[in-house]
Amino acid sequence: MKKINFTKRSLESLPVPEKGRVRYYDTKTPGLTLRITPTGTKTFRLYRKVNGKPLDITLGRFPAMTVEQARREAQKLLGEIAEGKNPVKEKRRRQAEALTLREAVEEYRNTRPLSARSLKDLEASMRYGWGDWIDKPILSLTPEMVLRRYRQLCERGTSGAAASLWMRNLRAVLNFAANRHRWEDGTPLLLYNPVQILSDTRAWKRPQRRQRYIKPHELPAFWQALDEINPHHAALFRFQLLTGLRPSEAARLRWQDVELKAGTFILPETKAHRPHTLPLSDYLMDLLKSLLPADWEYVFADDRGRIPTNFRYSREKIARLVGIEFSPYDLRRTFATIAESLDIPAYALKRLLNHSMTGDVTAGYIIADVERLREPMQRITDFILKAAGVRDTATITPLQRKEG
Repeated sequence: MKKINFTKRSLESLPVPEKGRVRYYDTKTPGLTLRITPTGTKTFRLYRKVNGKPLDITLGRFPAMTVEQARREAQKLLGEIAEGKNPVKEKRRRQAEALTLREAVEEYRNTRPLSARSLKDLEASMRYGWGDWIDKPILSLTPEMVLRRYRQLCERGTSGAAASLWMRNLRAVLNFAANRHRWEDGTPLLLYNPVQILSDTRAWKRPQRRQRYIKPHELPAFWQALDEINPHHAALFRFQLLTGLRPSEAARLRWQDVELKAGTFILPETKAHRPHTLPLSDYLMDLLKSLLPADWEYVFADDRGRIPTNFRYSREKIARLVGIEFSPYDLRRTFATIAESLDIPAYALKRLLNHSMTGDVTAGYIIADVERLREPMQRITDFILKAAGVRDTATITPLQRKEG
């Protein structure tokens, strides 16, 4: 054991070991040491045995931390040890108590594999939902604060769906932090997620599910109006209508994921968190071939190679021309409604729409080969094209929305 009186000059003059680490002990403060590595790094540490177990605590680096500061910190920790406390556990407890919502969000964002859409929603949640809480310790957030904020958001004109999304994101962040940071006995940092109050008091606003879709008698005018808008948007809308894809998934379709020879395409990343492969009907094959040669990575990219996102003017123009108001998601709803009217088997329709089979025991035994989806996909295409006046075959029957 090497003991010296710690002074600025004595520590500066200590030699750097060629290999291994060397530790020096202060003659004035019990347990205060200086560890030197072969790189020349000098670190103050407190070394004591507590209940027969070694306790080695980093205090700071020399010379950024002075000898006087190191001695004061060591004396403070020795006092805690004398009181029966464990300084390491106490430090962890203080860090846990001080964990802010900002720090929790950063950990959540950097650790979880979030999609671009999820990241965007998280940013919106912070900006519009609870951004003023961002520097508060998460342990200071109470159920009453959450309930009051949620009601305020709904009362000031924010849609129930948006307010609920923002609070669900807060719940996810807090759940993540609670399990990532635990108390010494292993219990989660948060024993009760304050957002849970919205469920316990049945305060969540029930979203009104949209029912809008394009009816068969509207398809001729709608299809013709597509010829009058941005051609990139027109091709994308037709593709969505004939595949039932979610808008963001269709817009992000890449040429490298299209197999024209096999008559299929794949979506590597989807809302369902699993790859989704679908067959191409004859019209869809022709539509994609008409977009060749591929100048950009994305199939429906604009003239500058960007993913299309703003459809406002195209939608407004169609509304002016033929009086049909719609959203890109209405095209998916139209596809599903038509498929249902054609008595497409329920499992096939779920596979086409990439809906979850969770909880469906029978579905777990069914392996839906992509070729088995080709016939129902073609039937839906034939129906839509017939209804739109593009094709002469296929029998058109009125769509009946099923109740319940």
